[in-house]
Amino acid sequence: MLNPTAAPAALRQPSPLRQELQNRLDSLARAHRVPGAQLALHTGAYTIGVHTGTADALTGTPFTGDTAVPLGSVTKLGTAAAVLLLADDGDLDLDEPACELLPELRALPQVTIRHLLSHTAGLPTGPDSDSAAGTTATRYLSAVCTAQSALFPPGTGFSYSNAGYVAAGRLVSEVTGMTWQEALRALLLDPLGIVPAFLGDTAPARPAATGHALNTATGLVRPAHQNLAPVEAPAGALLASAEDLMALGRAVIDRSTVLPASVAARMRRPEPAADPGALADSWGLGLALFRQDGRVWCGHDGNAQGTSCHLRADPDSGVVVAFTGNAGGATALWRDLAADLLRLTGIRVPTAPATTRRGPALPLPECAGTYRNGGTEYAVKLDGDGTPTLSVDGDCPIPLVCYPDLSCDLVDPATGRHEPGGRFHRDPATGTIDRLQISGRTARRAGAV
Repeated sequence: MLNPTAAPAALRQPSPLRQELQNRLDSLARAHRVPGAQLALHTGAYTIGVHTGTADALTGTPFTGDTAVPLGSVTKLGTAAAVLLLADDGDLDLDEPACELLPELRALPQVTIRHLLSHTAGLPTGPDSDSAAGTTATRYLSAVCTAQSALFPPGTGFSYSNAGYVAAGRLVSEVTGMTWQEALRALLLDPLGIVPAFLGDTAPARPAATGHALNTATGLVRPAHQNLAPVEAPAGALLASAEDLMALGRAVIDRSTVLPASVAARMRRPEPAADPGALADSWGLGLALFRQDGRVWCGHDGNAQGTSCHLRADPDSGVVVAFTGNAGGATALWRDLAADLLRLTGIRVPTAPATTRRGPALPLPECAGTYRNGGTEYAVKLDGDGTPTLSVDGDCPIPLVCYPDLSCDLVDPATGRHEPGGRFHRDPATGTIDRLQISGRTARRAGAV
């Protein structure tokens, strides 16, 4: 872990360190079949930026330090910051019912703006992008934000929801009178010195990377089509470079003048009931929070079609690490690169929650059943020896390993590797299992399998 008052020796030699990081990024990109990637590191004293490869595997366009990458859900951090800036100006109150500004949420009068930003509103994630492609934000929210679809009472649980950020983007537009893109640019991107770029731009103002997918049959990496619906822009339409993300990371840890210190602190404060399970250790207003070596880092992860982007920032030391990659394999590259940062710099970057094993695995036959989050169905069944398996919308079942605290791991059928999956929840009144949280999304029990 970097000591802010006594940097490791490697950090006092930025040129050699930069070359070492360049070499590792080049090597890892080849190993993980990632066409292009960027890393930006701010040590608390100076910045190092490296990049590698191509922005588009078909055209061979170089991946530069200025290339903007589809950020996916890291976009939500920008939307949350815009809402907080409006609240700081007195244009809205985080604890007022969102339906006072958005009538399409009138079926959920207890949902506040704070609930939307912290994923504690009890909203389902929303329809897939193809289904949402032709709708407006008002129609989208009217269909999703219903009492029948609510997963839990607002403020009592966590479920990661794109719908909540569609609503947050609508709030920004309603208060400012601008589109979400115009408001984000005026409130955040221009002050940070970030050249705006969004999915769907017809005349991009800067070079942009294409996402890529690996064709397992041919072994070739090919460009992927971005299918985010326009209505979902506040949840995932921003493009940026790793150095842009680093600037945003410095703002949320109060290392720039763009976000007032009070706004940055509010974003980083853990919200009650915001237990994100496998996503992070806790959640603030637009920020995932990670425990590491007695400190709490903040940031966000995001995946668009064939991209993987990550931001981590330590408020105590001022260290910020930002990464972008333009292929699905870039998530594994990010994890390997974080291990290299520890070896080369002494900076221990959290890539996952600081989970601890919750006792021995145990059978949990009462977890079997169907669970729903909006239109998505999670089916938990028991195989022949009583091992639970999980299938999402009829996909191939994946084995689950359950623990005494009702947490569970997902088991890769090919490798047997365990990945933190989430947890089951009991109804506090009846003691029966009534919810399942997988990868941050909560599904409400709908019946037996």
